[in-house]
Amino acid sequence: MRTALVIGTGLIGTSAALALASRGVTVHLADHDPEQARTAAALGAGTDSAPEGSVELAVVAVPPAHVAATLAGLMARGAARGYIDVASVKGGPRRELEALGLDLTAYIGTHPMSGRERSGPLAATADLFEGRPWVLTPTRETDTEVLNLALELVALCRAVPVVMDADAHDRAVALVSHMPHLVSSMVAARLEHAEETAVRLCGQGIRDVTRIAASDPRMWIDILSANPGPVADLLAEVSSDLDETVRALRALQSSDEDKRKDGADGIEKVLRRGNAGQVRVPGKHGSAPVAYEVVAVLIDDQPGQLARIFADAGAAGVNIEDVRIEHATGQQAGHIQLTVEPSAAPVLTAALRERGWSIRQ
Repeated sequence: MRTALVIGTGLIGTSAALALASRGVTVHLADHDPEQARTAAALGAGTDSAPEGSVELAVVAVPPAHVAATLAGLMARGAARGYIDVASVKGGPRRELEALGLDLTAYIGTHPMSGRERSGPLAATADLFEGRPWVLTPTRETDTEVLNLALELVALCRAVPVVMDADAHDRAVALVSHMPHLVSSMVAARLEHAEETAVRLCGQGIRDVTRIAASDPRMWIDILSANPGPVADLLAEVSSDLDETVRALRALQSSDEDKRKDGADGIEKVLRRGNAGQVRVPGKHGSAPVAYEVVAVLIDDQPGQLARIFADAGAAGVNIEDVRIEHATGQQAGHIQLTVEPSAAPVLTAALRERGWSIRQ
């Protein structure tokens, strides 16, 4: 691929443009807000000047509601050899394009499964998609050359191609992205008017659950408006689970021993279902559950602490499988949780203690 046109210079469009430009592709940038395109160009994502003639691939990175109209305009003027969009829903835009009577052999819907809580070109990075799934939804009509262009884009962004049916994709993202975002927002909403003394007790658990609730509501209205049915179906199932859980909790308040037992059984049931679902979330080594141990170390909020602890772990010959930081509220300290193979945990613990680190039991 030598030339590309990116329409929409938000987080996703600019990140794709940065990746392409860094690998030698001449990228032309366009946006309904020219200032945003100029910002992306200043970051090194390409040029905000219009291409002379057609390009090889046009990447449409606009909200789902505007995908079909944007693609129709590009196709009408022959802007590119191939056309893709990167919207988070796939079935709706394609049906809109079909209704317009367009020749869709040169089009393929795609969706990079990556993002951040921040939006706009200033949040973009060339490595946003590295190692992340990038869904492609070709049909029998899709031109092979266009599919190859889309696959080349995914490779240049160092993502992992996943081929799916468009409607199956929409049901899948409703489950793993859209519905969880709404649930996260609902949990975070409980904090809005909570007493300050309660909020000050927030720990890592509530931070984990509410992290994605910080995203731009306007962007999520666009996303959810394009995929309301599957999300509503899933929330109805969650609502049913919530009703059963509330009844179980009420039973635990009863003075009747049998009712309390039923309540405890109900709570255990939902918690065990959660265990069974959580272990299916793919991790570093795929979807099979892997047993690890966590070594928690007290660290100060000072430059060089993380580099030092990683260096000490490396010197001990221990590979860190995962890492997270649990911050202490209102203090310049916290705990870094180092996830390692079970056999490596005592080795790492002893090595870090020898080097003066405080290990949390």
